[in-house]
Amino acid sequence: MKKLVSHQLVKYLEDRGIEHIFGLCGHTNIAVLTALETSTIKYVNVRHEQIAAHMADGYARVKKQAAVLLSHLGPGLTNAATGVANAALDSIPMVVIAGDVPTHYYGKHPHQEVNLHADATQYEIYRPFVKRAWRVDSAHLFPEILEKAFRLAESGNPGPVLISVPMDIFSTEMDTCHFERVKHNTKKLHKPSIDQETAQKIIQTLTSSKNPLFYVGGGIMLADAAQELRQLVDHLNIPVAYSLMGKGAVSDEHPLTLGMTGFWGTKFINDKCKQADYILALGTRFGEADSSSWESEYTFNFPPTKLIQIDIDPSEIGRNYPVEIGVVADLKQALTVLNDVAEEILPNGLQPVSLNSLKEEIARNRKAFKESNKPFIQDNCFPMMPQRILEEVRQVLPKDALITTDVGWNKNGVGQQFPIYEAGSILTPGGYCTMGFGAPAALGAKIAKPDRVVVSLVGDGGFGQNPAVLATAFEENIPVVWIIMNNFAFGTIAGLQKAHFGTTLGTVFEKDGEPYSPDFAAIARAYGIEGIKIKAAEEFKLALERAIRINKPVVIDVAMLNNPVPTDGHWNIMDIYSPNKKVHHASV
Repeated sequence: MKKLVSHQLVKYLEDRGIEHIFGLCGHTNIAVLTALETSTIKYVNVRHEQIAAHMADGYARVKKQAAVLLSHLGPGLTNAATGVANAALDSIPMVVIAGDVPTHYYGKHPHQEVNLHADATQYEIYRPFVKRAWRVDSAHLFPEILEKAFRLAESGNPGPVLISVPMDIFSTEMDTCHFERVKHNTKKLHKPSIDQETAQKIIQTLTSSKNPLFYVGGGIMLADAAQELRQLVDHLNIPVAYSLMGKGAVSDEHPLTLGMTGFWGTKFINDKCKQADYILALGTRFGEADSSSWESEYTFNFPPTKLIQIDIDPSEIGRNYPVEIGVVADLKQALTVLNDVAEEILPNGLQPVSLNSLKEEIARNRKAFKESNKPFIQDNCFPMMPQRILEEVRQVLPKDALITTDVGWNKNGVGQQFPIYEAGSILTPGGYCTMGFGAPAALGAKIAKPDRVVVSLVGDGGFGQNPAVLATAFEENIPVVWIIMNNFAFGTIAGLQKAHFGTTLGTVFEKDGEPYSPDFAAIARAYGIEGIKIKAAEEFKLALERAIRINKPVVIDVAMLNNPVPTDGHWNIMDIYSPNKKVHHASV
C-alpha cells in the first residue's frame, strides 16, 4: 500500500510517542503540517524559529526525551541555528526536520537554496554543532535515517541531529513497507555501566582518602541519576560541589551540599575543592567559568588533588585535568553499581570523624553568606536590588517550580544564591550561554509539565531578543510567568566594560543620554497577556503571588539596579582586559 511520505512521517512520530512538535511554516514543510492536522501530535506554532528551538530545548530537558523541531529551509533553518547550537552545547536531545529544495532542482537556484560552495547544501550549515546532519536523497531511505537520528540524538552524549528533507520527498507516495520495517527496531538502547572491580576500586579509594569530594555536572540530570547520587552521598557522607549545570542534583538544603564552584562560586566552596585529596567528578566538563579558567590558585588544584572521572562521553575524560581513574559509563547505571558496592563494603555507611564539624562548617558558611546578603535583601530602594528580587521569588515559588534563566544576574546570581531543591527544576543555558534562551524555554517546560509552576527569570536584554514568545503563550494559553529583571542594559557586559575600560558604549540602553526601556508590561498587554509594571519594591512579591495564583501567562517588568554579581573566583578574561590588576565588574 502506498501513502504520502509526509503522512507516514507523522504516523512514525506518533508511534514513537512524540506528543508535541515545535516549528514554523514554509513552502517546504506545509505537506507535513497538513498531515499533522488530524494527528494526535500537537503542533506548537511560533513567530520565529529561534523561539521554536529554545522551546524544544526546554521541553526536552523536562520531558527527558528528544524533542522534535520542524523547520523551513534557508532562513528558517538559520534562524533556528542559535537555539539548536545551545541545545548541542548543553547535550540536549533534539531531532530537527527541515524542508529543503526539490531534488530535481539542485543547483539551479530554486527558491532559497544554499548552493554557494556545493549544490543543495543547507544541511552543511549545522555540521559544526549537531551530532550528525543528513540530507535525504531518496524517499525509501527516510525511515532508516529517522531511526538513526532519534537513536543518535538520545544515546551516548545526547544532542541535536538534523534531517534535511527535499520538499518533493514529503509529497512522494511510497510503499508503507519501508516505515513498517523500522518498527521492528528497539527504540531504547541499553546503556554502558561500570564493572564490579572498578567500582570497588573507586569506593575503596574514596573511603580511604582523608578529604574526598563529589563534583557533579549537568550529566546527572541528563542521565536522570539524581536519586542514585543522593543515595551515595548519604551513604558515604561525602560533600558535594557542583557546576552551574549540576545545580539541584543534590538539594541546596542538603547538609553536605557546598554549592557552585568557579568564578561566581564563593571562596569557601572553591577552597573546599582545592583542599580535596580526591574528587569524584560525575558528568561535568570542568568548563572555564566553573573552574576559574583552570588556574590552580582559585578552584581546582590537580595535582596534588587526584581525580576520578565518570562520563558517558570519553572525550571529556581528562580533557582539562589529569585523571587517575577514568570510566566511560551512563551515570545512572554507574551510580547504581557504586551504591551496591558501597553497601557491600560499608553496610553501615561511612561516618568520618570530622562529619559533624564539616556539616557545621557548611551550615555556618551558608548562614554567613545569607547574612552578608541581608542588607541588599532588606533594602527597600527602587529600582530594586537584584538580591531582593531573587529572595522574594524563592519565598513565593513552590519547591518543585520549574525555573528558566537567561544570562546575566538571572543566571549567575541564581547559580550562586538561589536555592534549588529538586533535580532538573532549573533550566539554564550553560555551554552556549545564549541570551534569549530563558523566555521561550519556559514555554517548552510548561508544555512538558503543565501541572508545575513555571517562572522565567530573564533580563531586559534577553527578553527583548524575542518578545514574540508572547504570541505563542497567548494563542496556546501557556501559563508561564516571566520576571524581567530590567536594568536598562546588557548589564553583565556593561559592568565588565565599565570596570576595565571606563565606558559603557554599546552596552546600556539610552535615549538622549537618559536610561531607556520599552514598557514590557504594555507589550504583553498588546499581545493579549497580562502585564504588570512594578513601581515600588513592596509591590513585587504581591504581584508574583497573584501571577501564580491566576494561572495565566503574565509578564512582570521590574526595574533593577545594575550591581554586579559578587565574584570570589577567577575568569582569565579579566587578565586579558587588565593585566596584573584584580579588577572584575563595576556597578553601572
